[in-house]
Amino acid sequence: MNTTSPPSRPLRSLSSDLFELLGSMRFAVSLLMFICVASVLGTVLVQNRSSSTYIDQFGPFWFEVFDKFSIWHVYNSWWFLAIMGFLVVSTTLCLIRNTPKMLRDARSFREHVRASSLQAFPHRVEMRDAASVDDAVGGIKGLLARLGYAVRERRDGDGVMLAAKKGSANRLGYICAHSAMVIICLGGLLDSELAVRLQVLLAGKKPIVENMLISQVPASGRLSVANPSFRASVLVPEGGQASTAVVMVGDGALVQPLPFTLKLKKFLIDYYSTGMPSRFASEVEVTDPDTGKSFESTIEVNEPLRYKGVTVYQSSFDDGGSSVSLKGYPLVGANDAVFDVEGTVGKSTEITARGADGGARSMTVDITALRPINVEDLTGGTPRGNSLTLGEHVAAVSGSAAGKKNENLRNVGPSVEYRLVDQAGQAHEFMNYMLPVQLDGAAVFLAGVRNSPAESFRYLRIPADADSSLAEFMQLRATLADPAARREAARRFAERNSSEQAERQSLQTAAERALDTFSKGGLQAIADFLQANTPPADLERAADVVIRLIGLSMTELRDVARERAGLPALPDQGPDAERAAQWSRLAVAALSDLNVYPAPVFLTLSNFKHVQASVFQVSRTPGKTAVYIGCLLLVLGVFSMFYIRDRRVWVWIKPAADGAGSDVQAAMTSQKRTLDFHHEFERFKQALSSRNRS
Repeated sequence: MNTTSPPSRPLRSLSSDLFELLGSMRFAVSLLMFICVASVLGTVLVQNRSSSTYIDQFGPFWFEVFDKFSIWHVYNSWWFLAIMGFLVVSTTLCLIRNTPKMLRDARSFREHVRASSLQAFPHRVEMRDAASVDDAVGGIKGLLARLGYAVRERRDGDGVMLAAKKGSANRLGYICAHSAMVIICLGGLLDSELAVRLQVLLAGKKPIVENMLISQVPASGRLSVANPSFRASVLVPEGGQASTAVVMVGDGALVQPLPFTLKLKKFLIDYYSTGMPSRFASEVEVTDPDTGKSFESTIEVNEPLRYKGVTVYQSSFDDGGSSVSLKGYPLVGANDAVFDVEGTVGKSTEITARGADGGARSMTVDITALRPINVEDLTGGTPRGNSLTLGEHVAAVSGSAAGKKNENLRNVGPSVEYRLVDQAGQAHEFMNYMLPVQLDGAAVFLAGVRNSPAESFRYLRIPADADSSLAEFMQLRATLADPAARREAARRFAERNSSEQAERQSLQTAAERALDTFSKGGLQAIADFLQANTPPADLERAADVVIRLIGLSMTELRDVARERAGLPALPDQGPDAERAAQWSRLAVAALSDLNVYPAPVFLTLSNFKHVQASVFQVSRTPGKTAVYIGCLLLVLGVFSMFYIRDRRVWVWIKPAADGAGSDVQAAMTSQKRTLDFHHEFERFKQALSSRNRS
């Protein structure tokens, strides 16, 4: 049996099919549909955020899946750029194939149409004209000219064919619209990361992934000052200057030199009455290194600086290296000695703290942020936001009220953020407010803590004393850690509440045991003790008794602490006594929560010198002009296609068979026979008939 393999298709046929596919309108429309879907995705999903943001939003699994398609920066993803490239090729081929034919058709009058073919047109008219052929030709040509038609005449024996047209610019609309798509896509490609990616792929550029000074970046990590297209960021502190920017490429960065030096002379910021920023701007000095000349300019949001082909936008603002003075309070042991820490935002400093075992521990303090103004929503005296707690007594305060605009927003003063890193490398982040905040009728300091930037801060309330400071609370904490002070407080509690010796001894023992348990683990330790030593039926009653015992004993302990600090005794009656009782309740809650506070020291802001910095986005976008031109062509093209209608008229004029006058046959056609077309044909027909009557 003979078997024959199917003949292979010649290479020429495959290339012809590929050309046909790329040049087809369906293929171009399909690519445009994908670009529209990707644009919707890029609009709905916030772009260019940190990986941790998307991991929190989608989870690790879907983050890995979506990350393969780079949906976090859709407009610079490889597949989006590839689709745009294919769309340019496809639309260009469509233009190459169809433009010559359309231009020929637009220029042609089609005057060689045969007279007999006019009978096939649905919109036609036949009539007798009393004038001779030459007179009828002149009159009808004038009529067509008045109706806006361009006319060409062809004589065929005794007869004359008049071919007229108007609206040929309709064909130009197709060319303009499709050319606009090509130009806009080319402009988009020019302004994308394509130029930088090609340099990484072909020119040996390697993004820097480790931390290093800009002066230490090798040549492979630097782009050329003549780089045709880039988008970069630069942070300039007040009084500082910069001549380079940073281009982010994946997980790394490249250094982009600028053709000028940008110096920030002053950063300006205005606020609403609620403390929200209403306007921020940068007064800068620009120096051209080629000429040495400089000039001043003000950069605001929506009012960028443009110089030497580079546009500088006011993107945001940040800290420019503010100096801060922190006051440190020990949280472990009976020591209440306050120490000072001097630091700079963005830098680290070393401190020594004592751990739970009493040994000295070296820790690193990384000061990460200083916020002179914090706007919070204090509706009804209680902040609204993330309800996250350390224990059961933590303020629910949002980390930022940037998106809120209502009358309950209040500026609660400066705050400082820092990281504490121990010798084992474990780190926690803290955010502490400088001034007390009024919550639930009491002045408290808010101390936030979180384990990583992906989490929200959880806030601890610490009551402020009469001097609006932390001093009395920290003295009470140190006194609680002193066994002798706890015994003295228990003794005073027993003497105050019993006159019999045996009962006093029993009360003193119970109070001392309660204070000892509370000092080691807070209210949770009390709860664990009761669970282990109390029958379930008596648990609730026992808890009430112990909580009251702790509260009264802590009041006595506070008196001991105040005596040691040389402060007067607290009043027993009146409004001051009620305020003292409220302070003590808050102090008990805060002391309990300190047992889960992950630091042996508490740092609070005592003074600062704020240095602002502007964050600029600098870009060179050569495709911007192309996009503007493309948009103009697109408008012209769409207008031409929708509002300019192609009309063609043929009029065949020949001598009448009886020699009296001439016979006229006319026909009209258009690409789309709309209602307007029917009305225009009727007007032409009436004009032609009225000419004969006149």
